[in-house]
Amino acid sequence: MTDQPTLRDGDLVLRPWTVEDSDATRTLHDREIARWFDFPAVEPSAPEHRAWIEGTRREWSERTKVTFLVQWRGQAAGTVDVRVQDPGVGVLSWAVYAPYRGRGLAGRAVGLLAEWAFDALGLERVEAHVNPDNRASVRTALRAGLRREGRLRGNATLAGIRQDTVVLGRRRDDAHPDTREGFTAMLDSTLPTKRAIAQGVLRSGSPGASRVLLCELSYKPEWDLPGGVVDPHESPAACVVREVREELDLVVTAGPLVAVNWLPALHGWGDATVFVFDLGTVDAGLVEQAHLQPREIRAVHWTAPEDWAGRVAPYNERLLRVLDARHGRDAGTIYLEDGTPVS
Repeated sequence: MTDQPTLRDGDLVLRPWTVEDSDATRTLHDREIARWFDFPAVEPSAPEHRAWIEGTRREWSERTKVTFLVQWRGQAAGTVDVRVQDPGVGVLSWAVYAPYRGRGLAGRAVGLLAEWAFDALGLERVEAHVNPDNRASVRTALRAGLRREGRLRGNATLAGIRQDTVVLGRRRDDAHPDTREGFTAMLDSTLPTKRAIAQGVLRSGSPGASRVLLCELSYKPEWDLPGGVVDPHESPAACVVREVREELDLVVTAGPLVAVNWLPALHGWGDATVFVFDLGTVDAGLVEQAHLQPREIRAVHWTAPEDWAGRVAPYNERLLRVLDARHGRDAGTIYLEDGTPVS
């Protein structure tokens, strides 16, 4: 069996734990560590701490887990480990003692361990499971090049209370976090996402007497404009053309953007931004060529303003009436919130 190595990054050293480290590190445990690791006591007893250190040797020999003491400028500053969970996948964990926090040591240590785990253990992926309230540890994982990937709801307990877990991960072939590509990918993983919806106003008839095409949907009672949710990396204009083709089997062209409507969270849905495009004016008989997608569309209807009340959602009725009043005036794009214009 080979000896556990020592890893170096300037003044930061990751080395194997020894029983001689027990007395100096046991009293450095504090309430912050006990809280996030759910330890029953703030400080472990001397026998408990020595037994834990001896256990790290056994885990190294079994290659199930590798634990390093974090040493900074000759002082024991914390601990970091990687547990082999599945073939090719390791789970990272770490703690920095109070006198050494706020110096960026955790991020450096976790990053150094991740690089070593890829090279020496042959891992293809490392990940960290962090309580979302532990913001410092989330930042540590991000600085080490891990990307925020998702949130597991109620999968862990802390102090007897069911808690969520944030999952962060880094693959062997990810761009290094010190590169622009790697930094951008890391930061992008943390940014909020918002639903984007693209819809279109398709009319028949002349201005002042035109009718708007609405879809009678199979999954909700309110009628709605044709369109749908914008796919990742898809433009809203391309989306509305695709949705009309998929749901109605009609070919349309996305014309000018006539409205942007922000919708607040409602009925369990998060907030969303709706892009509404002018799809032009066509002969009413065009709908006879439509082939409806039955899982989503029951029927389509040419509607006048007097048809909207009670058939469309209130925010959409407000939107439709605003667009009806502006139709034919080359009025450009209007911004609304919940169907109400914002001046």
